[in-house]
Amino acid sequence: MHMLPSGSNRLSSPRRPLRRLSAELIAIVLAKVAFFALLGWYLTAHYPRPDTHPAAIEHLLAPSASITPETKP
Repeated sequence: MHMLPSGSNRLSSPRRPLRRLSAELIAIVLAKVAFFALLGWYLTAHYPRPDTHPAAIEHLLAPSASITPETKP
């Protein structure tokens, strides 16, 4: 019988570097996502938030109260 010990080692040895490489790539992608999320939060946190109370929206959408000469009796 002819045994190939190097063949069995050859199949199992590339797995570890590929697993390590994939773990490193996943870590890099997650770090970039976290970085850009924090950067976006930091850049938008300093802008004032608009008033969204119903009274403020009603005031913005209400027709103007200016009186024109055409509407006078």
